[in-house]
Amino acid sequence: MQKFKKIFQVAHPVIGMIHIQALPGTPNYAGDIRFILDEALREALIYKKAGIDALMIENMHDVPYQKNNVGPEINAMMTVVANAIKQETNLPMGIQILAGANKEALAVAKASQLDFIRAEGFVFGHVADEGYIDSQAAELLRYRKQIDADHIAVFTDIKKKHSSHAVTADVDIVETAHAAEFFLSDGLILTGKQTGLEADSSEIIAVKNATKLPVIIGSGVNLDNVEQYLTISDALIVGSYFKKESFWKNELDSERIKKFMDKVNTIR
Repeated sequence: MQKFKKIFQVAHPVIGMIHIQALPGTPNYAGDIRFILDEALREALIYKKAGIDALMIENMHDVPYQKNNVGPEINAMMTVVANAIKQETNLPMGIQILAGANKEALAVAKASQLDFIRAEGFVFGHVADEGYIDSQAAELLRYRKQIDADHIAVFTDIKKKHSSHAVTADVDIVETAHAAEFFLSDGLILTGKQTGLEADSSEIIAVKNATKLPVIIGSGVNLDNVEQYLTISDALIVGSYFKKESFWKNELDSERIKKFMDKVNTIR
């Protein structure tokens, strides 16, 4: 909880997602690096103007995702974008690199002076769209130590969305949370089954009561349920709801973000 409180200077922070446009070498790349950077900066400034507490970027348009090793071209472009946004906004900021490229995310965070990463595949393993994602806690945290990046928080998904957890079906979410805490996670991220779907409130409460780690809700938060989720968690990651028609590929809706943040500020 100490790193969490040092990063976020407000209670129950809202982290706005920036889905970076398809990067060089991926099937949907449009051939314009400047456009990628300009779009990311434009969205960051929309978020900041609307009063968002923090930002996170990820390469969600890079479908189909590579597993673990995404390539130097992706890491280089994410570093350029991350650094530009951090310098422009000076907001607390994190990164996720899909899929499961957690060491790469740490390297980008270190180079760009970011504050946290979102890591999938931290404890136990699961089957995702990209194949089997193995646990990386030991390798990842040793790498963090090697690059002198202990100040960068590693927030970890447990029972991650878009995945099958049949192999660990006999390990419930509280046991998974305990394992992540024991393996030195800096915070736990809980989600619904897919992007945009609500997380299970009973699971959030159970995990919150069972660990001392901050609990972050990573999907499904909207204007109607935000008060409920704020009372049972420590932070919210919001992406799809801030887009027009609540669809992650669409443009950001600045009025929707402002209305959401106004309600959050009233609640807290």
